[in-house]
Amino acid sequence: MSLLTTTDELAAVCERFSRHPFVTVDTEFLRETTFWPKVCVIQIASPDEAVAIDALADAIDLTPFFELMANTGVVKVFHAARQDLEIIWRLARLIPAPLFDTQVAAMVCGFGEQASYLELVKAITRANLDKSSRFTDWSRRPLSAAQIDYAIADVTHLRDIYQTLRARLERSDRLHWLVDEMETLTSPATYEQHPENAWERLRHRARKPRDLAVLMELAAWREAEAQSRDVPRSRVLKDDVLIEVAQSAPKNAEALANLRSFPKGMERSRAGAEILAAVERGLARDPAAMPRIERERRGSNGATVELLKVLLRQVTEQTGVAAKMIATVEDLEAIASDDRADVPALKGWRRTIFGEKALELKRGRLALAVENGKVVTFDWHDAEAEPAPASVLADGKDAEAEASTSG
Repeated sequence: MSLLTTTDELAAVCERFSRHPFVTVDTEFLRETTFWPKVCVIQIASPDEAVAIDALADAIDLTPFFELMANTGVVKVFHAARQDLEIIWRLARLIPAPLFDTQVAAMVCGFGEQASYLELVKAITRANLDKSSRFTDWSRRPLSAAQIDYAIADVTHLRDIYQTLRARLERSDRLHWLVDEMETLTSPATYEQHPENAWERLRHRARKPRDLAVLMELAAWREAEAQSRDVPRSRVLKDDVLIEVAQSAPKNAEALANLRSFPKGMERSRAGAEILAAVERGLARDPAAMPRIERERRGSNGATVELLKVLLRQVTEQTGVAAKMIATVEDLEAIASDDRADVPALKGWRRTIFGEKALELKRGRLALAVENGKVVTFDWHDAEAEPAPASVLADGKDAEAEASTSG
């Protein structure tokens, strides 16, 4: 058990850790009752040492830890880094770099989508973790020996996971495939919480431009309110209530009070007045200037998208790379509409393993078939010279007709 509670202890550890090529990092935090995460414990490990930092200790200043995170000579290894990085950005306005996220790396190494830390520990180290402290209250003091051991275990096994995954990526020449994902994780824009952008989380709930205009103002108000009070968004107003207000667009307190889900009495409060003011601002917006409301895509591209999904599954099985890393449904829809779509799936390594095949499928030069229970691809012109594998799904030329007659 090693718990640091003073700045001098932390500075000495961080100085030793700075001599190593990498450190592993994790945090324990609370967020159930706040908007901003409250960090309670920080765990860090070098190849030969591991400690936990009591971030709530009165006698500790986290500056040495932040300096280690800013040291570009040391790789910082996290698992599912986003929330940990948000905490560091919030506290110190810095993003650890260089960065390695083992969850992202695992998606490239054949461990499926969003492999958990527990799954990777079992698969790579064969160890069994004690998860008895998983739902502990990390803000309560003193911390028990079991809690500290549990926290430190989250960075000790991470060392082996990192070294194993990195070695696999280097052997397969895929290490550079992580660049795009690391750039997103290390961008401050990823962690900025701008109220004016809060509507994007709810954009698919809007039925028409007027609803979206009002929703944009309401979401911005709620975001600013939640941030200023440091409470979860739902403590201010739940999503369903926000949507109902946006769709109903009440113009006075009485109309607001008549909404089925609106909290009783809130219409007479300061918040009620601000909500009505937000509705008024939304109604004053030009509906024609609103972002386009995306609807479910139907019609001529539907069959092509379905075929591209099958192709994506085949590529995933063949390469071991998680589908999420290669292309999203939005990417497939864009490719179905435009051969030159500006999407990641048509760039870099993704284009090499999937994008080119997707375009060949669209152009009728690639076919999909089932052979021995698995989807396979073959050049369509080759099929004219010899029998095709069993259960040919479709070729690019007849994809629409094939899909439309298959039920």
